[in-house]
Amino acid sequence: MFFSLRNRLFVIFTLLLTVPFLILSIIIPSWFTSIIEEQTKDSTVEMMEQYSLYIDSITSQAEDLGKQVLINQTTQQWMKLENENSRATSAQRLLLKNQLKMQLSSIMINNSKSMSISVFLNDGTGTWGDNPSLKNMEWMKDFSENDQRWVSTHIDSFQLYQDMRERNINSYLIPLFDMNTLGLSGIIKVNFPTSLLETALSKIKLGENGRVYLLDNHGANVLSGQVQTPKYVLNQSLVELTNGEHDKGLIETNYNGEEYLVFFQKLKIGNWVLFSEITKSELFLKINQLQQNLLIISALIFILTIFASYLLSSNIVRPLGNLTRAMRYIERGDFYGAKRFMPTIKSYNHEVGYVIKVFDHTIDQLNHLIETEYEANIRRKDAEYKALLLQINPHFLNNTLEIIGGLAVQGKNKEVMNVSIYLGRMMSYSLNTNRDVVKLGEEVNYIRNFTDILKIRYEDAISIEIEEDPKTKTLPIIKFIIQPLVENAVKYSFVEKTYAAIKIKAEKIKDQVFIIIEDNGMGMTEDVISGLLKTEKNNETNNVLDSKGTSIGLRNVLGRLKLYYGQNFSYEIQSEKSIGTKITLCIKVTGGDIHDEGVNN
Repeated sequence: MFFSLRNRLFVIFTLLLTVPFLILSIIIPSWFTSIIEEQTKDSTVEMMEQYSLYIDSITSQAEDLGKQVLINQTTQQWMKLENENSRATSAQRLLLKNQLKMQLSSIMINNSKSMSISVFLNDGTGTWGDNPSLKNMEWMKDFSENDQRWVSTHIDSFQLYQDMRERNINSYLIPLFDMNTLGLSGIIKVNFPTSLLETALSKIKLGENGRVYLLDNHGANVLSGQVQTPKYVLNQSLVELTNGEHDKGLIETNYNGEEYLVFFQKLKIGNWVLFSEITKSELFLKINQLQQNLLIISALIFILTIFASYLLSSNIVRPLGNLTRAMRYIERGDFYGAKRFMPTIKSYNHEVGYVIKVFDHTIDQLNHLIETEYEANIRRKDAEYKALLLQINPHFLNNTLEIIGGLAVQGKNKEVMNVSIYLGRMMSYSLNTNRDVVKLGEEVNYIRNFTDILKIRYEDAISIEIEEDPKTKTLPIIKFIIQPLVENAVKYSFVEKTYAAIKIKAEKIKDQVFIIIEDNGMGMTEDVISGLLKTEKNNETNNVLDSKGTSIGLRNVLGRLKLYYGQNFSYEIQSEKSIGTKITLCIKVTGGDIHDEGVNN
């Protein structure tokens, strides 16, 4: 009843009010999100490039100072006098050391970046103090083993500080060697305050809550403070940085349900990386809040729309709406529910009241007719099913008695006894009329007794293979659906050939059970297959009772399965003349209990 007056009013109000606002609440935040994301990328990349240039200027100045000290004549002379083989007196050494300290002080005073310089020999002798444990210092080990010339933030107690507040420093290391012999004699350490880098780094803004770091190639912070980025995000980003060819860019990573935006720029010094990250939820926090508010307003407008349409239409369409609900009971086949609901429908409109009264009378008439037809149909179906079931037993018994008679004529008493045992078991199974539905495992055991009789009868002229999926053993199935097909397979295998190969398979795939009977017989003609398909398509189950000829067993089985399972049953016949036939029965498992015989019927 989509086109009822109430629904029309509701649709009109929704289209005019709710839908436009809802669309705007989705489009506007998405548009803002794309703009903010683009602007964030551009501004972050630009600030990172500026910071990169700033670091280049500082590090270039540190490199220049280190080289200036290295080639300084006083430095070279002091290095030679301090050599163990030097014959210089202590006074000469002290004089030259003071000259070097004065020159270093002059360089540091004239430096605008508050950089300081220390010179150490290999034995730890230094300009501002001796450091016997020089070789054990972490930055010295890293320099000696990995040639790492740029040192992360640290405190050097043997360093002269121009400003005692700037105790955290980063350093640039340059080897101290003889300019003539190139012999390595020590190290020159150029220090610059960590605050130089941190102050400039704090100016890089990534949203309101973004985090920016200067990292080395191991992911450790070059400056002071701890890295707050989750370890997984940091490691994933470093892997992509290492494997990637780009010097700068954006990496997107998911972690714990959060999407991380990671901006990076590789620097030219010390394998340092300028690293900044922020989650999308942090970056778009205000946009998400805006969208939530818009959606809440849309929901309120939607509720108001429903309320307004209800008020405007209730007095007009309520009786017809209730009548529609009664019709839905009829649509579901619940006539009693519709009959109980009818007295609740009240209308002061004479035309609508007349319609309601006629519909109430129609319910009584339809209910009576359907009950009468349903009972007649049930009786007819039950009669057809019993007739189909009874059609199998005489045919099977006749064939089995012929086998016993043939064995008795040949004097094969043991075989006669075995066949009688098998037959007794089968008759016990067959004569149990208390139930028409059994476990598939019982049906397969019944077939095993039947095939044992066939093996005794035909000896080496027949091979029968039974493959049973353990999952199918407890599944419910109607009785006597496999034996007629196996009997036909054996019969028509010997029409043109002297050897019969029969294969029986039961397997369960998802919610379907497949029963396959395959032989190497004469095959079926296209006319026979077409006739079966036509019978099944037209639902001509009653024709099965009158079937004559070679397909009676197959028609019988298909008719019974169709009667019992309806749309849950399907089959496939593959047959080739003089090659053989393969019949596949497919039954959809509906989850009914083995004892609920009418669950699928």
